[in-house]
Amino acid sequence: MNDPYDVYKLYQSLKLHFETDGYDAIKYNFKTSVKPQSFFKRRDKFFFAKLGKHYGKDITEYLIANFVNDVSYVGDMINTDGERNYLEHKRIKESLHRVFSIDINTLAEYSESNGLTFDDLLIVKEHNQPPLIITLWMQEEISLQTVVILNSLTGFMQGANKSITETISWPGIFRKVTKYQPFVKYDSGKCTNLIRKSFTKP
Repeated sequence: MNDPYDVYKLYQSLKLHFETDGYDAIKYNFKTSVKPQSFFKRRDKFFFAKLGKHYGKDITEYLIANFVNDVSYVGDMINTDGERNYLEHKRIKESLHRVFSIDINTLAEYSESNGLTFDDLLIVKEHNQPPLIITLWMQEEISLQTVVILNSLTGFMQGANKSITETISWPGIFRKVTKYQPFVKYDSGKCTNLIRKSFTKP
């Protein structure tokens, strides 16, 4: 994708997807109500041209990598941090099951050390506090992708969302995990077996 306007349309659809509750880029096939006039009036059109030229067919992944790292403005994506976000996103995507396996082992060791079960990691145990799995992700002990996969397999975020009434940080966490989910492709059987193997004592 090299056309700046096409990049702009994709950017707008992903921005809406990750930053609002009512829009689903997958459901609407990345279509929004943006018009060419709105694009040509922007003073930052060259950013979209630059992204299209440098990332072409990888532009969707580049934008996703930055949105999930809370980089919202296109101008803030075109720098070393934006590139770093993309490369880390790409690295994990290309070795997703290996990363998941390492993360699950980390979680199993943490659980054993603290006398916890797998389910204990996924439930709200303290008032208005996120599940331990979220805390460990925010402490960079495990990847966001692992959290997304675990939510896809168990639906734990919906359960937590019913219990947590805090409105400062939790809504953004919930939105990020659930909105990222359609873009994380994984083998459910393989991931389920990895969980069972790590959390089942011989």
